[in-house]
Amino acid sequence: MPPTDVRTAPTEFLDLFTDMAVAFTDGTIESTARTIESTARTIESTARTLDLTDDLLDGLHASWEPVPTPVGTFQLVPVLLDRDLPLVHAWMNDPAVAEFWELAGPRQRTADHLRAQLEGDGRSVPCLGVLDGTPMSYWEIYRADLDPLALHCPVLPHDTGIHLLLGAAGDRGRGLGSALLRAVADLVLDRRPACARVVAEPDHRNTPSLAAFLGAGFRYAAEVDLPGKRAALMIRDRVLRDVL
Repeated sequence: MPPTDVRTAPTEFLDLFTDMAVAFTDGTIESTARTIESTARTIESTARTLDLTDDLLDGLHASWEPVPTPVGTFQLVPVLLDRDLPLVHAWMNDPAVAEFWELAGPRQRTADHLRAQLEGDGRSVPCLGVLDGTPMSYWEIYRADLDPLALHCPVLPHDTGIHLLLGAAGDRGRGLGSALLRAVADLVLDRRPACARVVAEPDHRNTPSLAAFLGAGFRYAAEVDLPGKRAALMIRDRVLRDVL
């Protein structure tokens, strides 16, 4: 039988066809609406989950506790900008520090450096190092695999990095750096089970810093060219922490 020409089809047939098309369209719209609603609920649920669990450093900055070290009781305290800016700014303007950190200058320059971390996504946490109750060092604990460092050398997922400066000239050159670096690296490895390595990238010319890392159980892995410096890649491996 040849197909019906809609121009000559009975009115009842056209009405039936139209009703079926409308019903199909209504069903499609209703199904699409349910899908959109379901997707929205999923996104909302995911967002709530991320709000609770999306911590790039596993809550590390919230769980620092005082730890005994050979040089005294040490604690990392997350930086508060209003409280700590004057002290960190003064340290950054020490010529020995400024040579490698390159943050000397007006207070606003230090503030911008700190604020970028404090208002960021949590991949880097700035801290004061407090020894026997006295703030004496500045630290940055960061996700090396999410840092520009990862563009220049091989890193592993969850590698955790350390930046460090000792504030007072009298605290340098007497073994404090090694003792504190070892304590902080141990804390990172203890609190971040997914982290297999603690890494650092001091300037390859900074001999005292290299000596401190070596004394803390880090190994000199390689030299890498980073923006603005040639760095020594220092690594403390979880599997070697009881050996070095």
